[in-house]
Amino acid sequence: MNAHLLYWNLVFAWGWILLGFLSGSVMGLCFHRENWLGGYASWPRRLYRLGHISFFGLGFANLLFWATARMLPAQPAMLDSASLAFLIGGVTMPLCCLLAAHLSWARHLFAVPVLSLFAGGVITFLALL
Repeated sequence: MNAHLLYWNLVFAWGWILLGFLSGSVMGLCFHRENWLGGYASWPRRLYRLGHISFFGLGFANLLFWATARMLPAQPAMLDSASLAFLIGGVTMPLCCLLAAHLSWARHLFAVPVLSLFAGGVITFLALL
């Protein structure tokens, strides 16, 4: 496993957690307006919330991957693929949320982060066996 690549999962994790704090703070400035982004149950507002929480969730997923990969006695090369998959999924999920909030066709792009994150999880699980 490339230790330099693994390091980026750690940096990414903390960066995404900080972006979660920041995006929540910025969105929180508008939450008091009942009709902000079309109201609480509107498609755009739901996707903004999903994008916000994805910063935290995928930050923690990358942090967990980093910790797991470091604990393995032998770090197989296939973990490089998992590392990249978690990074790609982490970057593309909030982007897809933002795009899909405003462009209906963009909801189909969710396949990219979902499949990437699923692949990263499967590869990591197999490395543990």
